[in-house]
Amino acid sequence: MTTPLETLIQAGTKVWLDSIDPELVDSNFKLGVSGATSNPVIVSDLIKSGQFDNWIEELTAAGHEADEIAWTITDRMVQNAQDVFLPVWERTEGNDGYVSFELDPLLEDPERNLPHDERVAQYIELGKKWGSGHKNRMIKVPATPAGIDALEELCAAGITLNVTLCFTMRQYHAAREAVWRGAQRRKSTDAFKSVYSIFVSRVDVYSEKHLPDLSDAAQGQLGIVNAKNIWKDNAEFWADKNLKLQQELIFASTGTKLPSDPPWKYVAAFAGDGIETNPPKTNQQVQESGKSFDREIDQLPPQSVLDELDSKVDYVDLENVLMEEGIAKFADPQKALLALIESKKAAV
Repeated sequence: MTTPLETLIQAGTKVWLDSIDPELVDSNFKLGVSGATSNPVIVSDLIKSGQFDNWIEELTAAGHEADEIAWTITDRMVQNAQDVFLPVWERTEGNDGYVSFELDPLLEDPERNLPHDERVAQYIELGKKWGSGHKNRMIKVPATPAGIDALEELCAAGITLNVTLCFTMRQYHAAREAVWRGAQRRKSTDAFKSVYSIFVSRVDVYSEKHLPDLSDAAQGQLGIVNAKNIWKDNAEFWADKNLKLQQELIFASTGTKLPSDPPWKYVAAFAGDGIETNPPKTNQQVQESGKSFDREIDQLPPQSVLDELDSKVDYVDLENVLMEEGIAKFADPQKALLALIESKKAAV
């Protein structure tokens, strides 16, 4: 019997896991999941679980500080997941099977307030440090001004990129153009692969809060419409570039946040193309749903809904609000992670 996740994959979607928990990576790989992503929240939760205390003890004994320990453990966790998905990368000749490694979110911490040029330089340095020499590792760089300004140099250096914290077409265009400039500086584009993580459910949380006057038909549709418009633009841009590998959209933040939404709302909406990075719970709920998924990626709501969204959505405000929230969602857990490691170091 074909499982729900299998029907989603058969429809043309690549499914990645939004976790690098070793047990979840193994179990989801057996379900057909073909990649994974990590971020400071995921790493922090894994370290809280206590299953990596022996690594903290080992690195503390070797004289490492909390920051070094955090990144060494992240590197090891991501590498372990890479090992699981490497056969997918090999079978697809580099088109799938990746695990994403997110760079230090504290580069964007408002409390540190680093100068723009210093942020750019550190993104480039860290991206090369953590990305070089890995067949199936993607480096996650946020679509902030400094992150975008680092993309060309990183791509030109051969780093495989996942541009994250993307909410708007403007961000996507700026990121894509920078990455493509970098790709054209390579001796060959045969190994060139890039993805752009468009966040979905957070956009609908934004519209619920900031656009309460949307009609019932339009409320809850902005995240889907916005991401599908970017998906279409992405497909059209790369269509004539004659590249060996796909340059794809990741539909991120696909776990529903509104109680009224079925847990597979976004999973179904984007079926048919691109990559869905689903939280473990979402993949579990999809499997338990008994549903069969068919291509919906190129289906949009009625024109009246599209017209209403066009007339009422201020994408500048949306981007500003969600970027500020997004930076905090990663910076705060990173600070908590460092504090957690300090406490564990003290107990060694």
